[in-house]
Amino acid sequence: MTTPSPSPLPIVIATRESRLALWQAEHVQALLRARGHSVALLGMTTLGDQILDRSLSKVGGKGLFVKELETALHDGRAHIAVHSLKDVPMELPEGFTLACVMEREDPRDAFVSPRYASLDALPQGAVVGTSSLRRQVLLHALRPDLKIEPLRGNLDTRLRKLDEGQYDAIVLAAAGLKRLGLGARIRAEFSTTEMLPAAGQGALGIEVRADRQDLVDALAPLAHLPTWITVTAERAVSRSMGGSCSMPLAAHARLEGGQLHIAAAWGDPEGRVGLVRTSAQGPCSTLEQADALGRQAAQQLRAGGATG
Repeated sequence: MTTPSPSPLPIVIATRESRLALWQAEHVQALLRARGHSVALLGMTTLGDQILDRSLSKVGGKGLFVKELETALHDGRAHIAVHSLKDVPMELPEGFTLACVMEREDPRDAFVSPRYASLDALPQGAVVGTSSLRRQVLLHALRPDLKIEPLRGNLDTRLRKLDEGQYDAIVLAAAGLKRLGLGARIRAEFSTTEMLPAAGQGALGIEVRADRQDLVDALAPLAHLPTWITVTAERAVSRSMGGSCSMPLAAHARLEGGQLHIAAAWGDPEGRVGLVRTSAQGPCSTLEQADALGRQAAQQLRAGGATG
């Protein structure tokens, strides 16, 4: 007996108005329209988009990118919000739920430079742009001589600043560049052992009000369980460690043959303690098992000297 398809719904997607956010929303819009739903977009400018002169860790964290979208869901102006999962706080506000995690794009970090082919090719003291504390501590571990400078703004703004000569190189998520057809800008991709990704990097999550089971059902065909399992483990590490973007924390999981492997790293933002790394693995087929393995990895980080 086949499960009946959810009835077509009118759906409004709340989205940031950056080119990447719009691509993500339009991607989901096309998938839902192909299933018979009527889908419109509600473009919004979030506080995170407006504050560009300070690092996110100093002004409220990545949650600044989602609060206005959640307000639109709460008010009924929109029904779903499409997020880069690495921007979604580890604890959602009461009344909201993550209804769907879609198949992940490339989770790796990308080295982007008009002059240099790789991190190793950079001269001593070269200027590298990133505002990610995670990337800062991982870059410092690889090349302590580099000068790491803040870099805020949407993807196009960051690339423009690089092309203007403000930086010798910048580090970006490979997924965003590839989604916008800018893969040619990538000079090198870091392995996940060199530059451990952020929890959820490369994956899209769709948030809804918790009382909208009809939307949860409509989104179910878009979900990708292997990705959902891996990002659940990664986010469990971050949640257990405090879940703040003021903490240099990385977590990346992969699912192979029913075994979930997770690697995590923590750095001291003041540089007083060396990088703490750990890994864990175990059989996994459910979100609950993934969450438990992520919490185990966080405990191991703490045992190694990491603090939340």
